[in-house]
Amino acid sequence: MQCYLKLNNCTFASSMQSNSTSTLQVEINNKSIIKMALPISMAILIPQLNFVTNNIFLGHFTDDPAALAVAGITGVYYLIFAAIGYGLNNGLQTLIARRAGENRPEEIGKLFSQGIITGLILAITGILLTYTLTPVLFGAIIKDSVTLDKAISFLQIRIWGLPFLYVYQLRNALLVGTNQSRYLVAGTIAEASANVILDYLLIFGFGAIPALGFNGAAIASILAEAIGMLVIYWVIHRKGITKQFSLFTNISWNTEVQGSIFNISAPLMFQHAISIVSWQYFFLLVEHQGSMALKVSNVMRNVFGVFGCFCWAFAATANSMISNIIGQGRLEEVPGLINKIIRISLSTVFFVVLVLNFFPGSFLSLFGQGPLFIEEAIPVLRVVTAALLLSCIATVFLNAVTASGNTRITLLIEIGAIISYCTYIYLSLEYFQLSLTIAWMSEWIYWLCLLTPSFLYMRSNRWKGKRI
Repeated sequence: MQCYLKLNNCTFASSMQSNSTSTLQVEINNKSIIKMALPISMAILIPQLNFVTNNIFLGHFTDDPAALAVAGITGVYYLIFAAIGYGLNNGLQTLIARRAGENRPEEIGKLFSQGIITGLILAITGILLTYTLTPVLFGAIIKDSVTLDKAISFLQIRIWGLPFLYVYQLRNALLVGTNQSRYLVAGTIAEASANVILDYLLIFGFGAIPALGFNGAAIASILAEAIGMLVIYWVIHRKGITKQFSLFTNISWNTEVQGSIFNISAPLMFQHAISIVSWQYFFLLVEHQGSMALKVSNVMRNVFGVFGCFCWAFAATANSMISNIIGQGRLEEVPGLINKIIRISLSTVFFVVLVLNFFPGSFLSLFGQGPLFIEEAIPVLRVVTAALLLSCIATVFLNAVTASGNTRITLLIEIGAIISYCTYIYLSLEYFQLSLTIAWMSEWIYWLCLLTPSFLYMRSNRWKGKRI
């Protein structure tokens, strides 16, 4: 595929290359970090708010009191596939940011278009698995037949949003990797607005629109993802980014570029997938403890999703900026950049943690489950907010390893963390049958197991010299 627009006017081409140097190569300072991280946090936050909106509406849908509990299982299942897309996005972002740092804009369009092809193949695979393998697996684990039927029915609708989600996610790789994260906001606002309106209309019904309840939330989410995708690509086109990098000019399969994407992204896709699979395992074990435990855990997932978005935004910033400055040959500045990003991330999340711990009842009452639910959830919330602080540090160091191009190392780190996590939750929930609060301390184990080896690896300087 021809990615760099060939022009007869050599002066214009030279000028464009000069401009790309100033816009694609990042500088290290607090302003640059915040400028990149804030739009990313919005892009991550708003889809998570969609999950919360679904759960708030479902919590108040009195015709189906089990909906909020089942939403915990189905939400995490869909997150498995979202995490695979996130892994593809992270790998592509690393490659795009590296090419931006090397001032090679002609390669960016190639990478992005091939990433779209990969994303659509993965989406088709996810749809097929949901209709064939998932009912068998869930049937073997979920004890309650009503929960099982609701979960399968919901997922076989919800999974059709996957193609829109993957293509939508990849705009992160393009815009963050080329230091243009400010354009992320338009698509996320469109998606969030659509989701809130459609959730209300399709869950509760309005006028001629029937109340679809739990499955209405699935349809609303699909339509919202499609709207968000269309809006962001309209923005990309209007801002001239499509022309700048010659996006979509040739969408035929390119084995060489696909090989580069696979080499970097495959370990990340597997890494993120097994991370959420372990969370699915956690929720399936929690289901054995009853509906209340499942409802509390679902809300805690929302806490991680919404308030953890700031951690992941700064982690994505670390990925892009570190890969970019490595591409510029400024390896000695990487440790200082990591420290800057961690300080800003911790400061932001610490404020959120304080608010949640001072006013837990006000937050938990949003889900309309009554005083017993709030009483059960408050101690779990304390544990989860402490884990959020740990995740601020762990995600930045883990993404620093990713940015260096050593994605196989991040995979090995993730596997070690997952083994420790799954062992803990099995022992606490099934073997010793301890409280839900103690079971959620598994998050402390997980983040510490990610942080320690990532920190030691970056400190060892073995990441230097890696070429991607």
